[in-house]
Amino acid sequence: MPRSAQSVKKVLVTVAGSALTLTGAALLVLPGPGFVLVAAGLAVLATQFAWARRPLDRAQRQAWRGVDEVGSSRGRAWFAAACGAALVVVGVLPLAGARVPHLNALTGVFLVLSGLFLLAVTGWAHSPAGRRARAAHRPRRRRRVR
Repeated sequence: MPRSAQSVKKVLVTVAGSALTLTGAALLVLPGPGFVLVAAGLAVLATQFAWARRPLDRAQRQAWRGVDEVGSSRGRAWFAAACGAALVVVGVLPLAGARVPHLNALTGVFLVLSGLFLLAVTGWAHSPAGRRARAAHRPRRRRRVR
């Protein structure tokens, strides 16, 4: 690849990855899928920058830990599903025209997307494919040699 094309690619990756990461960071305190966007931004940045790999690996470990916690307990799964459904319901209210304090259409969209994401992850964590993936990503315990 010519040097100028590499430079353009690096600039585009930097802009896109930074935008995703910063938007995700804002959505960590605002309603929306913040963690997902931070991880996506780090994944984009990791294609060009080695330093982004370490926080991305940590984010992936944390995500698998959360999926494992939801997938290992029916009670947690039901609670997560109830929270996801509540997010969807609350998010639909401003979209349907209801006046809800501190909620507008954009917030409603983010709440609906967050709720759907939570429902999808919870359902997947309890599916056969999710159980296999959780088992594959579970840290292995070392045996003590005596």
